[in-house]
Amino acid sequence: MGRSDGKRLKNIDYEYLVAAHIMERRSDAMNMTTLDIPLEPLHRYMNQKRKEGKRYSHLSVILAAVVRAISQYPALNRFVVNKRIYARNELSIGMVVLKGGRIDAAGTADKMKFNLTDTIEDVDRTINEYVEKNRSDEENATDRVAKRLVSTPGLLRVGVSFMKWLDKHNWMPKSVIEVSPFHCTMMFTNLASIKTDYVFHHAYDFGTVSLTLAVGKPRMVPIHSKGETKMERCMPLGLVMDERIASGAYFALAFREFRKYMENPALLEIPPEKVVEDNG
Repeated sequence: MGRSDGKRLKNIDYEYLVAAHIMERRSDAMNMTTLDIPLEPLHRYMNQKRKEGKRYSHLSVILAAVVRAISQYPALNRFVVNKRIYARNELSIGMVVLKGGRIDAAGTADKMKFNLTDTIEDVDRTINEYVEKNRSDEENATDRVAKRLVSTPGLLRVGVSFMKWLDKHNWMPKSVIEVSPFHCTMMFTNLASIKTDYVFHHAYDFGTVSLTLAVGKPRMVPIHSKGETKMERCMPLGLVMDERIASGAYFALAFREFRKYMENPALLEIPPEKVVEDNG
């Protein structure tokens, strides 16, 4: 039986299939790395756009670079369920938003959907609409499902176990996948917004999230270039990835692509020349 959120990849290299059987859970296949992004090129670009009347945030640039990197390296948008590897049929990023924007407020989780051809302006608009919608006191679909699960004694334990079983066998209703923040390309958290260090966000064994990305407050980092070392103010990103979806070399190339856009965000103002499809 197929899934509503992805197509199964069958013509895939054998090592990925072996890895999916050896590492059955996402938490078994968790790899972590830190990406230090120099802030000077980023701030120079943001200041220039501000003069033009466009106020792009760090978040907009980061997620626009993520979307563009995935458009060129589609294996980042794969997921593994029940030892089978799938190509996701949408690009979605989950993020917690604090109600009312207050640090002591309750948070709500939802997900944003992007097109692989999105420019930074498209991404910025999607983020702003998402934050505005979820900062209000109105419940979103995810909140409503969670409240139903906790409203009846015992329903949460039974309900979650049942949903895990449905998901494993590709019987999870599309309506549940649509509102589940655990079924998306990436989980993102901006800890810099609350002046906190970056972390390596845990992987979820439930759902289909293959990547988590956490942004921390800026720090000074030694940068080696042309035989010299200098301290540079950088934005640290803690990245956790499911190594069953791609090789280390593939991830390295994708990170290089991502860094290219972070160092020159103006490249994100035009759509990609082409979008690479994931055919295994």
